[in-house]
Amino acid sequence: MADIRPFSAYRPAPGLESRIAALPYDVYNREEAVRIVAENPDSFLAIDRAETGFGPEVDTYAPQVYERAAKLLQDWIAQGKFVKEDHSCYYLYELTMDGRSQTGIVACASIDDYCNQVIKKHENTRADKEQDRIRHVDVCNMQTGPIFLAYRANAVLSVIISEVKQLEPVYDFVSEDGIGHRVWVVDDESKIYGIQEAFEKLGAVYIADGHHRCASAVKVGQSRREANPNFSGEEEFNYFLSVLFPDEELHIMDYNRVVRDLNGYTAEEFLSRVSEDFLVENIQQENLQKKNLQDKNAQAESLQTEDSLMEKADAAPYHPEKKGTFGMYLEGKWYRLTAKAHIRNEDAVEGLDVSLLQNHLLGPILGIQDPKTDKRIDFVGGIRGLEELERRVHTDMKVAFSMYPTSIGELFAVADAGRLMPPKSTWFEPKLRSGLFLHSLS
Repeated sequence: MADIRPFSAYRPAPGLESRIAALPYDVYNREEAVRIVAENPDSFLAIDRAETGFGPEVDTYAPQVYERAAKLLQDWIAQGKFVKEDHSCYYLYELTMDGRSQTGIVACASIDDYCNQVIKKHENTRADKEQDRIRHVDVCNMQTGPIFLAYRANAVLSVIISEVKQLEPVYDFVSEDGIGHRVWVVDDESKIYGIQEAFEKLGAVYIADGHHRCASAVKVGQSRREANPNFSGEEEFNYFLSVLFPDEELHIMDYNRVVRDLNGYTAEEFLSRVSEDFLVENIQQENLQKKNLQDKNAQAESLQTEDSLMEKADAAPYHPEKKGTFGMYLEGKWYRLTAKAHIRNEDAVEGLDVSLLQNHLLGPILGIQDPKTDKRIDFVGGIRGLEELERRVHTDMKVAFSMYPTSIGELFAVADAGRLMPPKSTWFEPKLRSGLFLHSLS
């Protein structure tokens, strides 16, 4: 059973929500964060990335950075930029992107459930990345960025969500990237009870995104337990800020790869090696054939040369259409790679497309043995589009691979097996905003 509790949130004062709400702290580099805060001083990045208030001579992780974050947060509360709910409740948070909506329940999840694997993870965390958020949460005494959790869709929760969404939202705005955001307060006692009971019966929930934030929140809670050996378990530091979404509403995008060189191979040698485990098809030629058929009826009006058709065919990037297929961009051409039967695998982890590519191409052919640390590989979120892969190949990389997105079912299967996915397996969109809900640890 999952202990998913209501809480009393600090949230933006009405009218400030669109200015305060910010993308997660780790979406930006320092220069980008500085620019955004300069353009909008009310952006929550001013707190989440408090180094934006210092010059470049101050280290991002210097003590005064975390102290500034805590002071800014308290100043904003004192100035009335945030209001605190006067009682514990749940919230609904709906995000709409490209006409598709997903609605999550904002709540607090138990650090014990994380430790006991009722809240299941699918990737490892790095201690250095955890340390930053541990210090930020501890010094601010506040969790400021929600953990993105997922659960198997539940009829009881669906009915409650639908009923609440008939009411007027407390926030309704569109952010600068075109994402719609709506928030409702769930303060009806019967609905609060219904949500809590439904999660108790539901069983496991899963970390979709935010593994480092989650691990950091848990470690802060454990540290406070050690400092308060007579803790009851009801203290706020025993819980962490989360938004829980039903699996059927979630959208995972491709998480693509670019590699700096061919590990000493010529293009011809590389293609030959790849063809041992993958069927390699030239998409340019395939697109040319399709274009020729399409243009037959138009030839009477406008004759086109084969060169012009080839140029048009070459311009279309390839996005894989099903599991077991990959796009590859090499020397100005797109190829379709299809995993041959002898490398297919039914194992929850080894059968993932990201594993097939790593174990049968990136590792043995390109020499990328540890994608977490190898500087020759980089990862490009699907939100940037396949044109970004082409741009990278034409600038600082040699070859790019477009991926078929990992499914939420595959994520659940890996987590249920107590296994871990390879790094950079999933890219969730849209991203949750920070600053809309804050959870105080005391």
